[in-house]
Amino acid sequence: MLRTLLFGLILTIPSMLLAQENERASVSGYITDSETGETLISANIALIEINKGMASNTLGYYSLTNVQPGTYTLICSYVGYQQFRQEVTLEAGQNLRLDVELQPESLELDEIEVRSRAEEEEQKNIGRQQIKTEMIKELPSVFEADVFRSIQQLPGVKAASDFSSGLYIRGGSPDQTLILLDRTTVYNPSHFFGFFSTFNPDAIKDVRLYKGGYPAEFGGRLGSVLTIYNKDGNRNETAGSVTAGMLASRVSVEGPYSKGSWMFAARRSTLEPLLAGLRQTTDNVPSKFYFYDFNGKVNFDATDSDKFSLAFYAGQDRVTFPFGDDAEFGLDYGNQTLSGNWTHIFSERLFSNFVFTGSRYFNFPNFELGGTEFTRTNNIYDFSIKADLEYLPGNNHLIKTGIWAGNFTFKFKDTFDGSETFSSRIQNQYASFYVQDEWTPNERWIFTPGIRFNYFSDGDFFRVEPRFSLEYRPADRIRLQAAYGRYNQFLTLISNEAFSGFDIWLTSAEGVDPAFGDQFVLGAKTIPFEGYGLDVELYYRSMEDLFELDPFLPDVAGLLYEDMFRFGTGYAYGAEVFFERRMGRFTGFIGYTLGYTWRKFPGFNYEIGNEEQAARFYPPKYDRRHDINVVANYQLSNRWKATASFNFATGQAYTQVLGRYIQHDLPVTNENRNVFTVGKVNASRLPNYHRMDVSFARKGTFFGMGDAEWQFQLINVYSRRNVWFYSFDFDENPVERNDVTLLPILPSISYTVNF
Repeated sequence: MLRTLLFGLILTIPSMLLAQENERASVSGYITDSETGETLISANIALIEINKGMASNTLGYYSLTNVQPGTYTLICSYVGYQQFRQEVTLEAGQNLRLDVELQPESLELDEIEVRSRAEEEEQKNIGRQQIKTEMIKELPSVFEADVFRSIQQLPGVKAASDFSSGLYIRGGSPDQTLILLDRTTVYNPSHFFGFFSTFNPDAIKDVRLYKGGYPAEFGGRLGSVLTIYNKDGNRNETAGSVTAGMLASRVSVEGPYSKGSWMFAARRSTLEPLLAGLRQTTDNVPSKFYFYDFNGKVNFDATDSDKFSLAFYAGQDRVTFPFGDDAEFGLDYGNQTLSGNWTHIFSERLFSNFVFTGSRYFNFPNFELGGTEFTRTNNIYDFSIKADLEYLPGNNHLIKTGIWAGNFTFKFKDTFDGSETFSSRIQNQYASFYVQDEWTPNERWIFTPGIRFNYFSDGDFFRVEPRFSLEYRPADRIRLQAAYGRYNQFLTLISNEAFSGFDIWLTSAEGVDPAFGDQFVLGAKTIPFEGYGLDVELYYRSMEDLFELDPFLPDVAGLLYEDMFRFGTGYAYGAEVFFERRMGRFTGFIGYTLGYTWRKFPGFNYEIGNEEQAARFYPPKYDRRHDINVVANYQLSNRWKATASFNFATGQAYTQVLGRYIQHDLPVTNENRNVFTVGKVNASRLPNYHRMDVSFARKGTFFGMGDAEWQFQLINVYSRRNVWFYSFDFDENPVERNDVTLLPILPSISYTVNF
């Protein structure tokens, strides 16, 4: 399968190159930040006189082809940068290489005005949203700036609790989101048991979320895609930053060398002093707890047409809990990723990117009691190759095609008192091929048909996924959009909703079909006033053949693999509104989501007393009917900036305990036991959730050696005691319900020095 895909892809290259028209001209190159040399993704570039333009790709490359010889004005714009404008003269057959450097805009207090229409021209495809790195660092967060906490502010994205950074997007669970770091799959993107994500904000260049209807170049998940790209490194000078915080501290350094650039970032928890103090007065405080992560990247510019890069990530959490005098629980878990990238420009019409990726996820829980130890090892290894081509055959088409093939290995082993009690090793090969065409017949319409073919070896599954999106512009500032896609998922995640360190991934196999579903999205995007944006989207998605570990199995010993699962269906639908102000001293956004999501599994949630009745649909725990998120930034002065965020959400679903009774004289044992009656599954709601956070940042200098910034934060300003879940005291009659609450008011402070 892999050889066939590679052979077919290679055969397309010469035919594409022969299709060039020698009597026309072209202009192409990379778009970069003038101060750092970082490539800019989705920067807009155009020739004004013929209204011909495009957005730079994920590697910052652009190409305007099939241009009549002549003199034109080339403009380039990007949010937060000054507009670039240059006159270019193109001759017949000329392929002009023009690398564009954009100058960041100076945001002095009396100059905070938009000097171009960069924001208006920004490419905003349906279901896709860019998260600016500045917003990640400015938003109030619990002790640490966090990528996932920032994403949770967007409409359509829900948070399980204050303690979880998991992404619940448009009715999907976290395992239905594909997470890519420099094109490498990350299987457990969390630190501190899910409290925040593994991604160091100082190492990140670009974050993009495809909430739904994502294109054919991505696959493998039912719901959404999150792409994160690390910085390439400053190509002009050595620079860096150091941040000291209450939960963790971090450092990053980047710089140039003769043929490229490099970047390194590190972060480590700083909880040891706090834990040492708590151990003096509190029981069951971890005797050991820390986490760390490292990011690195090296770029090598071999020629004007060839660029190479090597990126890595390594992160780990380690915790040890003592229980009494002779019991102890420990857990190690983390991720490691590696990606090697080769970018080659065959011609101004044909751009290629080849990637080798490696990803490892591990968790090792262990429990020791009285000298007897239970251990578990859980490893995932995923190695893959990817090859992508972008071809511009003419004025109206941008064709993308590529392959993704790899090997997925799952290893699982339990030991008790030094003896192995269970061991499993599952290995699968997977491959996919896609092709899509962005066709622009005129200035008003854009059609993007695509198709993706997937193969998964365990079970010999072959699946076809059609994709289609369109855009219509009835006016310059209005875009009407629609998208459809079929999606398949060959993996499922067994996870603890409260803590994410125990995740286990399981795969499709013979007798366990992959889950699949369809997505339909309608959207409208407009600029109602200068500097404002309004997006509205409606979505519907189906989920079939959902498979998860059956929670009612008393013992899995001796069962066939397919007998360990239960299979169900689901669907979700809703509406999202996103209104933002993009310019001036006061910026921010308001997001609203109306969402419904439902699940159904046979033999689960039937009418009490009528067990033969078919199972009924029920909302999963993370279903929330209404979500409102408000984020506001205000530039108080050249030194001071204030940020506030407010979140409101309908309470989460839960199953209510109705009462209990005693069942006497059980067979065989003649014992009595308590039997509890419960209501319909997740038919009740926790109280509504709401919280306000504020942050103040003050810029200054660090003894004249570099810029510095203090950040003061207050989480949950009015100390709302939101309910996390209910606990029940079954010794009382009637059963007594108690609130288990989330975070109270929490202050936080951090200090950053840039050099």
